[in-house]
Amino acid sequence: MSENGNRGIVIDLRSDTVTKPTPAMRRAMADAEVGDDVYGEDPTVNRLEAMSAEMLGKEAAVFVSSGTMGNLISVLAHCGRGEEMILGDQAHIFLFEQGGSSALGGVHPRTVPNQPDGTLDLAQVEAAIRGENEHFPITRLLAVENTHNRCGGQALPVAYMDRAGELAHRYGLSFHVDGARLWNAAVALDVSPARLIQAADSVSVCLSKGLAAPVGSVVAGDKEFIRKARRMRKVVGGSMRQAGVIAAAGIVAITEMVERLADDHANARRLAEGLAQLESIHVDPTTIQTDIVIFELDHPSLTPAQLSAALKERGVLLNPIGGSRLRAVTNYQVSAEDIERTLAVFAEVLEAAPIGDTSAVRVYG
Repeated sequence: MSENGNRGIVIDLRSDTVTKPTPAMRRAMADAEVGDDVYGEDPTVNRLEAMSAEMLGKEAAVFVSSGTMGNLISVLAHCGRGEEMILGDQAHIFLFEQGGSSALGGVHPRTVPNQPDGTLDLAQVEAAIRGENEHFPITRLLAVENTHNRCGGQALPVAYMDRAGELAHRYGLSFHVDGARLWNAAVALDVSPARLIQAADSVSVCLSKGLAAPVGSVVAGDKEFIRKARRMRKVVGGSMRQAGVIAAAGIVAITEMVERLADDHANARRLAEGLAQLESIHVDPTTIQTDIVIFELDHPSLTPAQLSAALKERGVLLNPIGGSRLRAVTNYQVSAEDIERTLAVFAEVLEAAPIGDTSAVRVYG
């Protein structure tokens, strides 16, 4: 919860990316020992990479500026031009990263449908793997997302991750995990991040979502993969100099902010339970595993955009995500009390909304 000028208190549920760095992060950033990371001489970056690799059960890691960059350099390290990766049709890599792997690397994406729980039907994945034929691109990579954003923050379990990795390796493919919210999945499933991605050849994990660091992600894999990924980081302009200033916040993130994600998950479940009691809102609280709540609005005169605008005027921020759906994401700066206030505001807006007369609904920019 934060102040927003004359509007007073704002409860920001648009994303877990909106968090501000903690006081401990600010102190660590101010005191960070730094060097030139391109020369491998920034001790704070080196420490973050080593700690992250150990936590993720991989040989090595590389610090990057964003999750999009992490996924991009991973795909480019695994695939050559004209080669193919298989991924879900709701995957962040496919929908929200501007087609970077094809635009910059000439990598062809082949999608299979995501199931409601975020998984891919592995029989459909197997059927999508190309055989040896000069007409086809060569399939090199299988990519999954854990947790899955567009599927409501679902955590893909260990058994599924193991089977997906086994399938990929049986056909000679690499297996990449977009683990932007892998920390949430590990907490929700009560398993170590390393065990969850044991079958993966590479993973990209975000520090600036639920862990509240101001910037950055880490890519991990074996030493040869990370050597290639560093080269790809360079070609997309991602090499940094005295990056220890921001890496210091990442160290605080992975050492102090992971276990508290359980609080975000509890708040998300409470939000879903409260929303499910409201007329015109449809959500199944039993499906909420982590920090993302996606719900449907079924109101005779109120659109998702109008609902979002009315909530914003009353100090609650969240986003429509297409059709009749909206998304709320709990985070470090949203308390249990904020969730109760949010539910009260929802009830107030829905009660005040006219029935059948959209002209009376004020839309705010």
